[in-house]
Amino acid sequence: MKALQLVAHGKPGTFEVREIPDLQPGPDEVVVKVRACGLNHLDLWTEAGELPVPIKLPLTPGCEISGEVLGIGDGATPFKPGDRVAIQSNLFCGACEYCQRGDESMCIDNIILGVQRHGGLAEQVVVPTRALVPLPSTVDFTASAALTLAGSTAMHMLTNRASVKSGDWVLVMAGASGVGSAAIQIARGLGARVLGTGSTEAKRELARKLGAEAVFDPNDPKWPIEVRKLTDRRGVDVVIEHIGGAALQQAFTCLARGGTVVTCGATAGRSAPFDLWPFFVKQQRLIGSYGRNAADFKATLEWAAQGKLKPVIDSVVALGEAPQAYARLRSREVLGKIVVTPA
Repeated sequence: MKALQLVAHGKPGTFEVREIPDLQPGPDEVVVKVRACGLNHLDLWTEAGELPVPIKLPLTPGCEISGEVLGIGDGATPFKPGDRVAIQSNLFCGACEYCQRGDESMCIDNIILGVQRHGGLAEQVVVPTRALVPLPSTVDFTASAALTLAGSTAMHMLTNRASVKSGDWVLVMAGASGVGSAAIQIARGLGARVLGTGSTEAKRELARKLGAEAVFDPNDPKWPIEVRKLTDRRGVDVVIEHIGGAALQQAFTCLARGGTVVTCGATAGRSAPFDLWPFFVKQQRLIGSYGRNAADFKATLEWAAQGKLKPVIDSVVALGEAPQAYARLRSREVLGKIVVTPA
């Protein structure tokens, strides 16, 4: 089988397309024939070696995977060869106290597929059976690979970590990104009024097409003032934030009294300025969000099957073109998701 492997970290890293032996499943594992794999900012951190987890090279990256069951290891499984599946990227243990109560995103033995274990930029991937979810017949492989990581991250933020209700104002930072494009659609589906940000006119136009009522340029230092004007000086109820750095403080500038900022990323920096006085005076909330629970993953696929959540696909590329796709992702010129098709 062919696999794209990262053999040296860097910006760019060094990749090689290699022939490696076909994969064999262990007990309670399944080999999946990869039909599509989405790229994410997580892949850039892996490429650069900038994650606070050990990464053993050579590594087959890729964490947002859809495909067909190819082989099954020993142990009971509801799946059979040929079944269409999506794969959850945070590989939870299923046994710790958090997994037992349905909070798989907090699993104490969680590992990340495509980071700490070989991922989906290959013709095959092997994963624990518990990481598989049946792919609805109305959701194709490419759509799944463009939705199930970023989309389920947004689903977790909006329906688990926060609780968005009809009529709420929701601000989605970086609305043209994978998480942002899904968050706009989910927030609208929950009945919220949605605002967004986008660093280029093309990104702002995409966010508007997805349902944002107004989209602001984050390069304009006055954009938080415009958010408050649009909401009659009240501010928004929820901010979906996945940028970090100075953007986090800007999010609080846009927030209403009693409002909530949910953050799941730090692409612009892991440290952020924070003004504590207005935070407690206005009784606001800052909530961290990581990955997704199994329920969020399934809900994302259900929304997609019902047509309520649609992928935003920038391009579909072959396995050998993935390094160039990484370069485009790194340059921040991508609108939506890049999907790699190993076949």
